[in-house]
Amino acid sequence: MAPQRVPVKLLRESVDADYSRMVDELKALVAVPGIAWPEFDPAHLARSAGLVAALAESSGFPHVEILSAKAPDGTPGAPAVVARHLPKPGWPTVLLYAHHDVQPPGDPALWTSGPFTPEERGGRLWGRGAADDKSGVVTHLAAFRCLREVLGDGLGLGIALFIEGEEESGSATLEAFLAEHAAVLKSDVIVVADSGVWKIGVPALTTSLRGLVDGTIELRSLSHALHSGTYGGPVLDAVTLLAKLLATFHDATGAVAVEGLVTGDGTDRDIDEETFRADAAVPPGVRLAGNGTITSRLWTKPALAIIGLDAPAVATASNTLVPNARAKFSLRIAPGDSPENAMDAIRRHVRSHTPAGAEVIVTSGRASMPYAADPSSPAVSDALWAMQESWGAAPVRAGVGGSIPLVSALRQHFPKAQILITGAEDPDSRAHGEDESVHLDELRRSILAEALLLAKLNGR
Repeated sequence: MAPQRVPVKLLRESVDADYSRMVDELKALVAVPGIAWPEFDPAHLARSAGLVAALAESSGFPHVEILSAKAPDGTPGAPAVVARHLPKPGWPTVLLYAHHDVQPPGDPALWTSGPFTPEERGGRLWGRGAADDKSGVVTHLAAFRCLREVLGDGLGLGIALFIEGEEESGSATLEAFLAEHAAVLKSDVIVVADSGVWKIGVPALTTSLRGLVDGTIELRSLSHALHSGTYGGPVLDAVTLLAKLLATFHDATGAVAVEGLVTGDGTDRDIDEETFRADAAVPPGVRLAGNGTITSRLWTKPALAIIGLDAPAVATASNTLVPNARAKFSLRIAPGDSPENAMDAIRRHVRSHTPAGAEVIVTSGRASMPYAADPSSPAVSDALWAMQESWGAAPVRAGVGGSIPLVSALRQHFPKAQILITGAEDPDSRAHGEDESVHLDELRRSILAEALLLAKLNGR
């Protein structure tokens, strides 16, 4: 039962009445191709930030700014929007996070409708960023609007809005931004709206994330290229030797075979194989890798992929033995592990499996800590209650196989804050791919759940 101080019925009615405005705002956001990658026009990103700021002002935030920070090399960061509704004396503050920048659209010809031409079809809104993460921006704005409308002067909770502008390009200035603006972002509870639901009609609170380490492995076997006919046979090329080394990273089942990596326990929630194959577009003849439940393989076990390879291109390759080759690896690490331990494990594995006589150089790249929510957190209980009320279905405590580096950064800067990871994406949202979309009814439920959560926190 909800405490009487949470006006569930009034908030539900307010969200329903706000639905058309929510859809119109999402369409306006999707129409702006704000991409933070250096190859794209930064004017669009600035326009995107300006639109978010205008929407925050029209939603009732009294203090709205467009801010940025500088990267370590002095390069200016992308524009972020920070808005605040100040707390009454003695009341807590909640930070609402999302990002307004999006992934590049890829080939527009592969989209059913234009990537930046928002279109409603079949109860969904289609367009780049409709799900990831302009749905998160709209969730925060609409939830705040409805909360203000219903509670009026009874809203004592402080609410800070942080809409980042460079998440999809790696958040190069995030650490500097959090340090520079810590005073206005410091909060007791943080809601990160950059995840999704379990499936249509079933909500989810993301309670764990895998971390990430990546890097390159370069193998050198010869001082220079050799004629493949004259020397081939006794001498193996660097590409072949590198392939032999990379093959040792997985066992016969496809599970990661690097000793020293943390592997967590299985989960009590699983996805049936047919559903997973459909969501991941895995053909029937392709065997799934690893052992255990599918969710444990996605959430609590490491995953290693080779995501790039430097070797002569097929079209221009001469008939020679290649002297050196390089691969880029991406390793997702389980909750309980650390980037430092994972990178050490990779280096040990490479040393013990390097082909005799070859020289191998391992260079580390990005790193992100895994995350596991505190199950005893009062905010977790409040969020689960709000989802149950909004969807009328029991929420799932779900893990996510990917990483959100922001979460580890927030934990570092605000160690006492309770972090909640939510979102409106569903398994068919196709974030980062062609024909990205968000299910509008799931978005409406997400907004109601956040409004209920904020009302519950206000009641505390």
